[in-house]
Amino acid sequence: MLNRVVLIGRLTADPELRYTNTGTAVASFTLAVDRMRSNQSGERETDFINIVVWQKQAELCAQYLHKGRLAAVDGRLQIRSYENREGQKVRVAEVVAESVRFLDRGDSSSTGMSAQQNPGFMPQNRPKPEPARAPRYEDDPFADDSHMIDISDDDLPF
Repeated sequence: MLNRVVLIGRLTADPELRYTNTGTAVASFTLAVDRMRSNQSGERETDFINIVVWQKQAELCAQYLHKGRLAAVDGRLQIRSYENREGQKVRVAEVVAESVRFLDRGDSSSTGMSAQQNPGFMPQNRPKPEPARAPRYEDDPFADDSHMIDISDDDLPF
């Protein structure tokens, strides 16, 4: 049997961090993921997928991910049901993340992230490609790009 989901998308809102009665951290957020093909009218549709993250990774997501940030999620699909306040049975589909990767830089100065906390995240600490060899997966082609893009939440489509 196999239950594996891999998604890349943008957060529609800041993650919501909660703690269980036993003190375990759990964060939830929604990823907007564009479909690969256009619909009949030529427009690309977007799926909004609920994500649940547990423990330390939940706290990191709540601290460093924000609305509009690009993230990759690797996890499993979970279908659960519960009874709402009106007594109706509700089924919920969500992805339980085993791994969340932050794919864009974000603003490290506003989040307080330092190179000591996450040395691989800072572009100046990544290895530079050598001209005599083919680029590796770890090389950052945007490491020398120092241009910041000024975008407000109103500019985002979600």
